[in-house]
Formats: sequence, C-alpha cells, structure tokens
Amino acid sequence: MVIFKFLLVALLGYIIGSIPWGLITGRIIARVDIRQYGSGRTGGTNVLRTLGRRAFLLVALLDIAKGVVSVLIAGAILGGDILSIGNSGLGAIFAQILAGMAAVTGHVWPVFAGFRGGRGVATFFGALIAMCPPAGLFGGALLIITALISGYASLGSITGIVGAYAMLVPLTLLCDYPLEYLIFALLGTLFIILTHHDNIKRLLAGKERRFNIRVKLGGNKSEDSPENDKK
Repeated sequence: MVIFKFLLVALLGYIIGSIPWGLITGRIIARVDIRQYGSGRTGGTNVLRTLGRRAFLLVALLDIAKGVVSVLIAGAILGGDILSIGNSGLGAIFAQILAGMAAVTGHVWPVFAGFRGGRGVATFFGALIAMCPPAGLFGGALLIITALISGYASLGSITGIVGAYAMLVPLTLLCDYPLEYLIFALLGTLFIILTHHDNIKRLLAGKERRFNIRVKLGGNKSEDSPENDKK
C-alpha cells in the first residue's frame, strides 16, 4: 500500500507538472502555439517575450502553483495533514520530494505538449516554497534581482536556485528543517543547471542574449531562434 502511494504521488506530480500553462495561455490569448515563437519553449521567459508581461505573470504563477500543489498533495497522501509541511513523518517528506521532482520533470518534458516544455525553474521554486518557504522566497527574490540587474534571465535563474540551496543549509542546521529538503534542493539545483547547459555555454562565451520584452507575434520567427532559449 505504501509503495502504491509513492507511485501515485510520483504520477500525480508528473501529470500536474506536465500541464503546459504557457502553451495553453498562448492559445487562449493569441490563438498561437507559443513553441513556434521565440525560444520554442513553454516557459515564462518565452511567454514574456512573445505575449507580454501580463501573460508572463499569469504563466509564472501557474507554473509555481504546479510545484506547490504537487508537494501539498503528496503531504496529504502520506502525511494525512495537508498543512503539516515541514513537520511530517519521513514517509511524507520523501513523498513531497518525489512529487516535487516529478513536477519539475513534467514541466521540462510534459506529456501533454509533446515533451517540449520549459526549464523547470518556476515549478522547482513552487515545490521548494511548499517545503521551505524562506529558502524558496529568498531564491525567487534573488532570481528577479539578478535578472533585472544583469539583463540575463538564465543567470538570474541559476543564481536564484543556487541561492535558495545556500539559504537552506543554515535553515537545516539551525531551524530543524528536514535534511531531505536540502537533498531535494541539491537535486533540483543540479537538474536545472543541466537544463541550462546551453545558456551557460553562451554566458561564458559572451553570446547570451539579454533579457527583454518584445512581442514577436506576426513577426519574423527566425529573429528569435531556439538557440536563444532561457527557460
């Protein structure tokens, strides 16, 4: 029965993570396939470039919610109390980690969008916020500040997830947050760095495109090629 619950948690996390809110928003707002523009991804950065700020905020919140909901459901299934995040038993904690990683995986490789999704950043932060709000919120704020100052969304994402992990270290040692949450943050950080490997190469080569807001619908799609992807 316990194994079945873990499998259920993983499946639900992946399905929730696979909901392509960027793709859905593009079809509803502009009747377009967001993957045909900009980076070819369904993540928030491509939505921002293609559909504008309001669509970006909507998609970012929905992608964050995927991580939050997945972790809360996992805690409820294994812990019996949906509000006991951070104080559940070991089984519930493991289920939360499993659900969080499954949601991030679903966001990157969504079954509902031909396995073409985003980079997983927003969903990762959503899961981390549900597990450890201080670390998740700190990392999210660091992401925004770094992106705005540097002009690079990819640099902001990488800095944010590393900062969230660094924040979780003292919280684990001093505030009794479960060590397993620190392991989740490490796994998520490594995974998202891997999803940004092409961005990192361009950053090091000085070829990464700076963060901007430009609506490209109806324009020349070749101006924003997939090689300029951020998330």
